[in-house]
Amino acid sequence: MEPKTWMCLICGWLYEEVKGYPEEGIPAGTPWEQVPDSWLCPECGAGKQDFEMVQI
Repeated sequence: MEPKTWMCLICGWLYEEVKGYPEEGIPAGTPWEQVPDSWLCPECGAGKQDFEMVQI
């Protein structure tokens, strides 16, 4: 399955599944569905519900 990119609708920060977010314990290759629901955007603090999948 092709890795996806998710964008914060509040600030535009991108979560790329291929890169993950190791700084917060999310390893590279982690699908969005496996990112904890309690995770917040590192840029603005928005919740997962404020992210949308985007085509890059």
